[in-house]
Amino acid sequence: MTGHSRIPCASTAQPASPSAEAKSDKLALRRELAALRACIDPARKAAWDAAIGERLMAWWRAQPVPALGVYWPLRGEADLSLAYVELAQQGVRLALPVVLARDAALGFADWQPGEAMLKDAMGVAVPASRRMVALPPALLVPCLGFNQDRFRLGYGGGYYDRTLEHTPRPFTLGIAYACQAAQFTGAAHDVALDRIITELG
Repeated sequence: MTGHSRIPCASTAQPASPSAEAKSDKLALRRELAALRACIDPARKAAWDAAIGERLMAWWRAQPVPALGVYWPLRGEADLSLAYVELAQQGVRLALPVVLARDAALGFADWQPGEAMLKDAMGVAVPASRRMVALPPALLVPCLGFNQDRFRLGYGGGYYDRTLEHTPRPFTLGIAYACQAAQFTGAAHDVALDRIITELG
């Protein structure tokens, strides 16, 4: 057994709707980009992470926000922990996203690098002491992929899209590797990011 449903042989099978085809295309693209990211050499990835961290700090020095929503790296996402430490030393209040409910916007918990963490029901690390805070004025948004219009391809949960529906909307910086640039069409509910930072620019 493979777990895949059988493909009907009858000629009466209906063609997939455009929305179903789009979902299938994005699922295939997500798998392709995830595999690509998983193959990055660890030494190269560390160098890219350092370059992205430097670009993040350059952005913050030019536009110093008092608080920043960051993320805990999953599935090969860029690890910006060194930049987080530097930001905290500069007095920036950091916050990590917390899934409050399915199909809901993200909440954010105050976080200091080095404090105790635990995994939530989805396996995501969150502060053990959940000190919930308001939505920060700027967010780092990890990208599985991104296109030339600054639309982000994530894992399909829609949490960031729902978070960015609210006003006032925070300034958003997508974080990705340059090799994750891809061609895809943003859906009606997608929200374009304000800026994307990669190791190249």
